[in-house]
Amino acid sequence: MDTAPSALPGTSTATHDTKNRRKVATAAALASAVEWYDYFVFGIAAALVLGDLYFPAGSPSAGVLASFATFAVGFLARPLGGVIAGQLGDKRGRKPMLVLALTLMGVATTGIGLLPTYETIGIAAPVLLVTLRVMQGIAVGAQWGGAMLLATEYAPEGKRGVYGSVVQLGVPIGVVTANSVFLLAGALTSETAFAAWGWRVPFLIGLLVLVLAWYIHTHVEETPEFRAAERALSEKEQAEKGARNSPLRTIIRGHLGTVFLAGGSFAVNTATFYILITGVLDYTTRELDMERSAVLTVSLCVSLTQLVLIPASAALSDRIGRIRIYGLGAAGIALWAVPMFLLIDTGSLLWLAVGTFVASCFLSIMYGPQAALFAELFTPEMRYTGASLGYQIAAVLGGGLAPFVMVLLLETTGTSMSVSAYIIGLAVIALGSIKVLADRARSR
Repeated sequence: MDTAPSALPGTSTATHDTKNRRKVATAAALASAVEWYDYFVFGIAAALVLGDLYFPAGSPSAGVLASFATFAVGFLARPLGGVIAGQLGDKRGRKPMLVLALTLMGVATTGIGLLPTYETIGIAAPVLLVTLRVMQGIAVGAQWGGAMLLATEYAPEGKRGVYGSVVQLGVPIGVVTANSVFLLAGALTSETAFAAWGWRVPFLIGLLVLVLAWYIHTHVEETPEFRAAERALSEKEQAEKGARNSPLRTIIRGHLGTVFLAGGSFAVNTATFYILITGVLDYTTRELDMERSAVLTVSLCVSLTQLVLIPASAALSDRIGRIRIYGLGAAGIALWAVPMFLLIDTGSLLWLAVGTFVASCFLSIMYGPQAALFAELFTPEMRYTGASLGYQIAAVLGGGLAPFVMVLLLETTGTSMSVSAYIIGLAVIALGSIKVLADRARSR
């Protein structure tokens, strides 16, 4: 793992021409982008309006905590989506699960955009909001593995990192698009109109994901590696395998340690990312009295830089190895955690941009090779399940709780250095997990 990786087990892409690979990679990237857009609009809305509209009782801090807790619920549901889609995706194929995930996300996001507030329907409003957020979590938990495997299992030899990174680009594209739509909605409406209906527009755009789901269903083929794995088993062997084992059972019996190491290695990335795009948005606007539109603009511009850094780090990992690049990003996050918040605490828009930009660089260095790294940890017959579980465990331990933990730490300690300590603690876990993964790879 510390050298440039060879092709994944079962790779057979020679018969698939460049045009088909590009079509599949584009479809996977779009699937990731629209899915993450739908997921991120909730995070932005949670920081800006959902606390007042759906959890009105108590102090502003209590409303934000309740809103971020609902945000975290989506992350708790992500492993369930990963398990369900992983089981079926390893048995039935990557494409059907991706289409199902996109459809579920489109329905859930549109439902949030149409959901009445607490003032209109009372306690049913937050209950339904949590239900729809759970649906979003299941959808994104199912989506990542499908999109990632569509891209990496079609990749030509020596370019698996680059092809995997097109799916990772869905995250900054989703952030940029979500921020842009919120900025536009805020610019075109008054404060009152934005709180009444303007915030709903970004959610209603989620309907477009259903169009993409239809396109993938009708125009994209199943991956060659999955088809090769299917052909390797006779009908009798498939029946016996289905009776004896499931991909989840195989993971639990022999590869659970690898799943947890993968999750531990990535939790710091997801935690820091969600602190930057949601926690910092709340902190700077509510505690530091910075302008909402200015902070959103900074977040948008910083995310644009990831569109370059993510594929660049992935391409480098194809040449010198995943672990070296991945570990460098984790170490950088640990070293930058304190300076970042010292800069943010100045209340200066310029220093906010500098602090979050440098952090975003380290996040991109990790995120670029991550898809290929996780795919290479598992064989084709259990790859959807194993890679999805590792990723979603990281999302629960890191991303889902991070904005909630940030607000709680700030309220309890009164200093942002407590948030820096939280990030450093996760970075230490990441570096330890990466070290074990590297040692295992060298011992093979």
